[in-house]
Amino acid sequence: MSPEEILRLGDQVLVALVEVAGAVVIFVGACWAAARFVVEGLRHRSAAVFTPIRLSLGRFLTLGLEFQLAADILRTAVSPTFPQIGQLAAIAAIRTALNYFLRREIAQEQQQVGAAGRTDR
Repeated sequence: MSPEEILRLGDQVLVALVEVAGAVVIFVGACWAAARFVVEGLRHRSAAVFTPIRLSLGRFLTLGLEFQLAADILRTAVSPTFPQIGQLAAIAAIRTALNYFLRREIAQEQQQVGAAGRTDR
């Protein structure tokens, strides 16, 4: 096996590991949020109890997307072609936009939860 083949194989393994890590983070977050949704839905009928669940799910999604972006960057790290670079740029732009809007929504929800907590006292 040539050094280039070893490098490509190592890169493929790393990409797969990082992609799996991202998928696991998203899956665990979705399962956790679904379980909390059911438990809180049975205990309370107020929509306000679901906001913290949404915030946590948003954090899991953001982290999972970061892992997926890291995998895409790793995929193009070893001798990328121009089409691969363009594809990576498009994927990075889409995922960055998703992360931006998720983070913005999380911040807004946190402000609402904080304001509701101050008025309850």
